[in-house]
Amino acid sequence: MINHQLTDGILKILLNRPEKKNAFTNAMYRELTQILSEGDQNPHVKVMLISGAGNAFSAGNDIADFMKSPITHEDAPPINLLKVLASLSKPLIAAVDGVAVGIGATLLFHCDLVYAQKDARFIFPFVSLGLVPEGAVSLLLPRLVGHQKASEILLFGEPISADDAQGIGFVNKVISESSALPYAEQRAKKLTALSSGSILRTKSLLKGSELKAAVLHQIDVEGRLFIDRLHSPAAKEALTAFLEKRAPNFEGLD
Repeated sequence: MINHQLTDGILKILLNRPEKKNAFTNAMYRELTQILSEGDQNPHVKVMLISGAGNAFSAGNDIADFMKSPITHEDAPPINLLKVLASLSKPLIAAVDGVAVGIGATLLFHCDLVYAQKDARFIFPFVSLGLVPEGAVSLLLPRLVGHQKASEILLFGEPISADDAQGIGFVNKVISESSALPYAEQRAKKLTALSSGSILRTKSLLKGSELKAAVLHQIDVEGRLFIDRLHSPAAKEALTAFLEKRAPNFEGLD
């Protein structure tokens, strides 16, 4: 369900489950973690590029699969993926078409360049699902946009347009063509012509050892709270309501 191909120094990664809007299963988390880890260690890979098949980047967790195999420990596949993303030494570029929801949006915080098609939408629905943010978003988002704007985005979980995402610095460029992928491929190709040593050291400087440590710590903190909330009555009601296509009722559950 995840395709990958190395061509001219670019490791192209495709989330390939279009019938489910590329929603993640536990198997996909493991697969993407392995692909990214191996790509980061492969001397032939200069840059990695991730995109989604069909009309979505990723709709986030496959809720049915998620309820069958919920996160119960801090070594769970989704948390491992987030830690690998936060630790990559090589550039990771994202081409976003359609929706990027939940993990599909949080993983973008760990990309170095994000290009979005003009109709793309970014959604962080954690609170509406009775959960808390993941992927160190509670650290990285306010660092990017300030406390008040981050609160608005994370508490309400309302869709963010591509233009608004660019306006807050989350997206590098909005693409008016039918897909952001060709432009992202051009940018990836341009990076392969530059000094790999300079690129790696520049990314390391941008991330910084203190920030990287803080991000990994926050992923752990969020992970513990996420697991706790996932087993709460509120989250169970929200996830059940999602599958039953109705509005959740949180009254008396917290």
